[in-house]
Amino acid sequence: MTKENEKQEEKDNSISFWAQIKEDFLVPKLNDPALDSSIELFFNYPGVWAIINHRVTNKLYTNGWKRTARVLGGISSLLTKTDIHPAATIGRRVFIDHAIGVVIGATTIIEDDVLIYQGVTLGGVSLDKGKRHPTVKSNAVIGSGAKVLGNITIGKNSKVGANSVVVCDVPKNSTAVGVPAKILKRDNKDCRFTHDDLPDINKEMFKYLIERIHVLETAVKEEDGIDVSKKDKKLEEDYNKFINAMNSIKKK
Repeated sequence: MTKENEKQEEKDNSISFWAQIKEDFLVPKLNDPALDSSIELFFNYPGVWAIINHRVTNKLYTNGWKRTARVLGGISSLLTKTDIHPAATIGRRVFIDHAIGVVIGATTIIEDDVLIYQGVTLGGVSLDKGKRHPTVKSNAVIGSGAKVLGNITIGKNSKVGANSVVVCDVPKNSTAVGVPAKILKRDNKDCRFTHDDLPDINKEMFKYLIERIHVLETAVKEEDGIDVSKKDKKLEEDYNKFINAMNSIKKK
């Protein structure tokens, strides 16, 4: 894309301050099926108020009223339980669902139509003055409790699983899960994200290790003629209970 096209796109996406506030109020209707009436927006959507308050503090901050912006940002944080630095850049139609515990650092850039769930941290790992927080491209989804750390980029249309810790770039149209996060689906343009589709990496690893130990123990007993039938029976029962419990959780 040329610079002229980029400028034209920015112009097309530009919107007046009050029109932006109005649009922010309408965003939950597009993202939350639990919304039954507009009155709920005033009492049950701290994420909406956190974004609107940020619009005000960001405008003050960028116009030189930094101390005032920080004070108002602190008050907003107390009321919404959401900490957004006034210097952070937040695009249009960004929705923070439930919002409690969300932290967004000063040099964070969030593009349009991003969905962020509760407990997310878009934080820094450096004390440098430059860009030290993430860039989240348009249409990305950040799952609840995820930590996205450092000057990295979450690509367009990409998804970060709940409680993941992301410290490296995530390509566009991809899904990242785990601690640290691994790319499970890369450049998957047909990816439709639902949280129950994300695998529990720790659970799968424990299941694999238990089954591997079981295979090795069986091989040793058969080769050396060791009789541990009583203990083996008890372990087998415990093992089956554990596997059944994991399978029942997965079905839910």
